[in-house]
Amino acid sequence: MQHPHSFPTSGHFLGRLPRLFVLAALIATVGTPLASCKKDSDSSPSLIQPIGAKPSYAPNENDQMWAVIEQFMAFNDPMLPTLSARQARMTHSVTDAVNALLAKNDRSAPSAAVAVSQMVLPKAYTAASAPDGVPVRVYTPTAAATGARPAIVYYHGGGWVIGSLAVYEPSAKALAERTGAVVFSVDYRLASETANKFPAAHEDAYAAYKYVRDNAATLNVNPAKIAVAGESAGGNMAAAVCILARERGLALPVHELLVYPVADNNLNTASYNTYANAVPLNRPNIQYFTGLYFNTPADGDNRLISLVDVADLKGLPPTTIIAAEIDPLQTEGQLLRDKLTAAGVTTTYQLYTGTTHEFFGTYAVVPLANEAQDFAASRLKMAFQ
Repeated sequence: MQHPHSFPTSGHFLGRLPRLFVLAALIATVGTPLASCKKDSDSSPSLIQPIGAKPSYAPNENDQMWAVIEQFMAFNDPMLPTLSARQARMTHSVTDAVNALLAKNDRSAPSAAVAVSQMVLPKAYTAASAPDGVPVRVYTPTAAATGARPAIVYYHGGGWVIGSLAVYEPSAKALAERTGAVVFSVDYRLASETANKFPAAHEDAYAAYKYVRDNAATLNVNPAKIAVAGESAGGNMAAAVCILARERGLALPVHELLVYPVADNNLNTASYNTYANAVPLNRPNIQYFTGLYFNTPADGDNRLISLVDVADLKGLPPTTIIAAEIDPLQTEGQLLRDKLTAAGVTTTYQLYTGTTHEFFGTYAVVPLANEAQDFAASRLKMAFQ
């Protein structure tokens, strides 16, 4: 019998569970921001704690990470392969789980000192199949700046099928506030059963980067200090944008931040086998995503998807890879690190043990995510110097 915590799910899904998890209501000291919580090893009641047994495939999962996953599972959403793309986009996310935990523990999410605005890429920059342009949400730090700011063009995750600007807003806000850069979060086209197939999202990602670079003066950003960043499928697209920029003669970013990126088309790696049924990402959901985004299975062998065994990575910008342990994508992140290094690209790799896919934006609850955000910001600020 399958372990009840091992139903196939994605960042938004879970099969029907036999019960709902009851989460501990451990109230923090009034006025203590979550970012200042003690380390994971500290059992202070200021940390939100899980109540149920950890899954058999990840007995050492970080306590706060597991509390988030418990809440995510408690939404009891249908299994991903049973849903249409439209239905899938209406179910819960890990961000929803974080917000629910905060509410149950009488907490508020940490505020970010950023101003939020919206724009749409001009039609001249978007593919013919995106006639209405591509929306972009802009996060500008409110702290005073001298001169034009650095910029980060950011791509959210979701397997090219789910995810949204709102779901990944915690990451975009944190990157803007902690780096002092303007973050342009791209609402690229999402795939469905009949529309927006590969390479639609990748072309939208490139269009956004090109727009920011071409219009740096108008956007009040420094054209010499533009980076790309992304999570999961977004991490794949951040790397692909660098490849396309090199191929098309456009100036490359000064840095690429790749958070647990999709980097291969091999679903039988060591981490895929170990975490085949992990939550919130697993093998069946990857198959679902690629089945919707790829025109045919051959797209998986395109250089923009199979970074570790097809793409030429020479000449790409310095790279930071942030990885989660309990993640089917862990092995390909390591392989990408090795291939970048072999290609002469300065690469920094950081694995956060006890964390799952999608942990990067959970810093309101998971201290390790806060550490990862700080680490990512430090790498980007170094690149902007």
